[in-house]
Amino acid sequence: MLYYLFQYLENEFNLTGASVFQFITFRSAAAFIFSLLISAIFGKRIINFLRRQQVGESIRDLGLEGQMQKSGTPTMGGVIIIMATLIPVLLFAKLENIYVVILVITTIWMGLIGFTDDYIKVFKKDKAGLKGIFKVIGQVGLGVIVGAMLYFHPGVTIKEHLPESEQVVMENGKKKVYGEAHKSTKTTVPFLKNNELEYAKALSFLGDGYQKYAWLIFIPIVIFIVTAISNGANLTDGIDGLAAGSSAIMVVTLAIFTWVSGNIIFADYLDVMYIPNSGEMTVFVAAFAGALIGFLWYNTYPAQVFMGDTGSLTIGGIIAVIAIAIRKELLLPVLAGIFVAENLSVILQVSYFKYTKKKYGQGKRIFKMSPLHHHYQKLNYHESKIVNRFWIVGILLAVFTIVTLKLR
Repeated sequence: MLYYLFQYLENEFNLTGASVFQFITFRSAAAFIFSLLISAIFGKRIINFLRRQQVGESIRDLGLEGQMQKSGTPTMGGVIIIMATLIPVLLFAKLENIYVVILVITTIWMGLIGFTDDYIKVFKKDKAGLKGIFKVIGQVGLGVIVGAMLYFHPGVTIKEHLPESEQVVMENGKKKVYGEAHKSTKTTVPFLKNNELEYAKALSFLGDGYQKYAWLIFIPIVIFIVTAISNGANLTDGIDGLAAGSSAIMVVTLAIFTWVSGNIIFADYLDVMYIPNSGEMTVFVAAFAGALIGFLWYNTYPAQVFMGDTGSLTIGGIIAVIAIAIRKELLLPVLAGIFVAENLSVILQVSYFKYTKKKYGQGKRIFKMSPLHHHYQKLNYHESKIVNRFWIVGILLAVFTIVTLKLR
């Protein structure tokens, strides 16, 4: 809203300094600071409100040290993250931008699913919360919506480099390096020199015109990624500060990618896919990063509030959608390696237990407990040490992800 206000003031009254709101970098910085202040300042009030409403976490006794002392800690703190993200976005972002619209829908959609789950756990006293099938339906539903919007909306396009022979100097003296914007299901494949993959080519066996059926490939891929990453974030939220801190590292990295992907100069210099209008996502991502860091003020050990599924499902969904929108979803196994590891630890543990029980009559385990962070708790590592080391791994993965911009 402030963007439109200052745009009006600049156009109508030639207000000095109003043009600064045209710059994505300025609005992103403002959104980050504003969201950080909202989550840090108003977060305490929300925590006190949750405590008065007796919105406390019901802890299952898993035999972990210090676990039962957390019983009664306010949960549903994800509302702090959601509020601190959406308010700055409404103030500083271009709200007609299709990528911003998709991210706002993702935030509200996943937030409602997580909130419903937490509400059932807290107020209905049902520890199982929302049935798994309904969570999956919600995640699949979001995948369908996001996939359809990215595939069919005319504002979601890419520009590709012209062959050297077709590049010309235009009237303004600048060289025309890119062709016209067009629809495409191309994505980025890390580590390869010609690092682009066209999803539609999987249907080339259909003959001429196969491209119009590309949504049959693209939308299921979006569904899978959204479901996998949101579940990974949900599993990671098991000890104080782990999910919020790890996510903040991923989100700051994605902010770099969104800005570069939407800036024709840097996209050309770094030879990455140029996605028109995607740079506006940087404002949203910056607000999201500020909200996560502000939330960490209260969520680090010993936590004063838990994000609950309201936060964890939302975080995972947003990270997945950002990566898909900037055509970097195939980097998620690296960037979101912590989420992937947590997911795999559960899958491997359950699968191996069932296999050994069927074969030997007694189930065996790979880890002392899953998800992975509980395994280290069982090894008597203090949860602060576990979180710090996971963050260090997350930073290394983030740096490696950024390096892939040129590592081919």
